[in-house]
Amino acid sequence: MKFLASIDVMPIKEILDPQGKAVLLGLKNLDIQGFGDCRIGKHINMEIEAADKATAESIVEDACKKLLANLIMEEYTFELTAI
Repeated sequence: MKFLASIDVMPIKEILDPQGKAVLLGLKNLDIQGFGDCRIGKHINMEIEAADKATAESIVEDACKKLLANLIMEEYTFELTAI
């Protein structure tokens, strides 16, 4: 079976996010109001070939823990969709 993994990797709340701060400053300088906090992360779409959904979830977990996310500074979530 093929699955589409939609993975979001974000800095943990306790870590300063300089990219987010820069975006907020840029919006303020452009006189665009109304934004509160801003956190910048990454979104990854990957196709996974696996026997079943549980196996695909295990593969994505492994990829996130070993490569896609720095678990000291980032957290991740993902969704799997059969394709």
